[in-house]
Amino acid sequence: MTSRGWLRVVGIGPGPAQWITPEVQAVLTEASDVFGYHSYLDRLAPVGRQELHPSDNGQELQRARRALELALGGARVAIVSGGDPGVFAMAAAVFEVLERAPAAWRALDISVLPGVTAMLAAAARLGAPLGNDFCAINLSDNLKPWSVIATRLRLAAQADFAIALYNPRSRARPDQLQHAFELLRSERPERGAQTWVAFARAVGRPDEDLSITTLAAADPDRVDMRTLVLIGATGTRCIERPNGQPWLYCPRHIDEVR
Repeated sequence: MTSRGWLRVVGIGPGPAQWITPEVQAVLTEASDVFGYHSYLDRLAPVGRQELHPSDNGQELQRARRALELALGGARVAIVSGGDPGVFAMAAAVFEVLERAPAAWRALDISVLPGVTAMLAAAARLGAPLGNDFCAINLSDNLKPWSVIATRLRLAAQADFAIALYNPRSRARPDQLQHAFELLRSERPERGAQTWVAFARAVGRPDEDLSITTLAAADPDRVDMRTLVLIGATGTRCIERPNGQPWLYCPRHIDEVR
């Protein structure tokens, strides 16, 4: 293969332009073609004769294949993800296509460039709720059965991880977050009123909204697809502040095995 094209899978963060890394910004400036979900490309301005290729949610494999084909033809291609491209995003789709593609495709110049994922942006706003062991679980059952999600939630609760829930609720999946809360309450029946829960919506954007409640009182109707839900561990602490927006943090030490 003689192509001098390249493919960069990049993350543009969850919100403001200043959260796009200089490395990613340089790629977006140099790329001849940029692929991504409509709402992500709406956040970018084309540079010169650069061509944007928007597509819908659910078309990740088609997007990845077309981007690879253009790069093989000599184009400088960027695939955009919100947040970080390796966290429930486009990097996995690219490698899924690449694994099944002709072996010659593997010689293409491909790099994955990190971005600020929603979990880390939300945690920074809230304090340090991921200060000890934690996990991230995608509540969408589009690509995996709910039984798998339920098992992972149950085991994460039993292990007393802090839990970041991605894609918690949508119009097509209005009840799954409620089911997740019920499952977590059943695993922590005596601690529901003491387990902190944070809803971080549109972090870094003008309509950012943060709210903190407990697992016992958590209302899924306050959540949409732009919300990152953080479930605290049993040791997570809440520090009240004069401005009414508490800090959440998880201590670095664990006194005993729970």
